[in-house]
Amino acid sequence: MNKQLILSTALTAVLAAGVSGTALAADKEKCYGVAKAGKNDCAANGHACAGQAKSDNNGKEWKYVAAGTCVEMKGSLKPM
Repeated sequence: MNKQLILSTALTAVLAAGVSGTALAADKEKCYGVAKAGKNDCAANGHACAGQAKSDNNGKEWKYVAAGTCVEMKGSLKPM
């Protein structure tokens, strides 16, 4: 019974994470060239994770921004 509860809870958590990721994608977009040093959102430019950008506004580093605002911020929707 305890194993079943643990598996059920784990499966619920995985499914919830998938739904929240989909919601994030609808409201946000990857914007290259606007992340400040140490403030990038994920892997890019030869490193494996968020917070590892070495310089401000590097065209290969990205950050999630509100959908439709990237170009206004002088960023790009593709790596520069």
